[in-house]
Amino acid sequence: MPLPATLELFRDDSRLAHCDAVVAAVDDRGVRLDRTVFYPQGGGQAGDRGELLLPDGGVLVIADTRKGEQPGEIVHVPAPRQESTLAALQPGARVVARIDWTRRHRHMRFHTTTHLLCALVPHPVDGCSITADYARLDFHMSEPLDKEALNAGLARLVAEAHPVGHRWISDEELDANPGLVRSMSVQPPRGTGRVRLMEVDGVDLQPCGGTHVANTAEIGAVVVTKIEKKSAMTRRVVLGFAD
Repeated sequence: MPLPATLELFRDDSRLAHCDAVVAAVDDRGVRLDRTVFYPQGGGQAGDRGELLLPDGGVLVIADTRKGEQPGEIVHVPAPRQESTLAALQPGARVVARIDWTRRHRHMRFHTTTHLLCALVPHPVDGCSITADYARLDFHMSEPLDKEALNAGLARLVAEAHPVGHRWISDEELDANPGLVRSMSVQPPRGTGRVRLMEVDGVDLQPCGGTHVANTAEIGAVVVTKIEKKSAMTRRVVLGFAD
């Protein structure tokens, strides 16, 4: 019998760093919880790392977070060599799920920056990767991009301190507004009957399931480190932190 979908607390509040949770299942793939603050790899964004604080005071280190085989299932993947700790964890146990906040916040800053980049480069996106060390977007376009102009544009949008928020629309509303979808390679997360729209006020509006900062000023110093011509119709923009 399939487990109930994991309650995804990070969808409505990216700043939640920990939560109480109940273990729903444990197997060789990892741990499933009834709720979580851990973001699973998807939409180009890396999965969260962190730890589960166990009832006996033990700690299970989580090395990655992935989507499971069933819709809505999130698997917390333990780091190696924790077999005894994992074996002692049983369904029904109460734990505290705590993410690596420093790493998550870097994901949030980079992910929000990719939305700013989409506003500066008005072309479809056909590839994306967001990690704690860098982010990249691949744009479906043939013309060259100006690195200095992009850096100036990003600095301006960060300094303007645009609020960042989200709202939910139905699948039907998204179908009626296909122009909202900028990505050619990653489809908006569906399956629940509603889709989350991320909005950088006055700058960008598009479906996105990732984690973001609350204001562009929170991004800090970010720069384009490289622009590559990957093919005749692909220009890759790589981002890094300047601080």
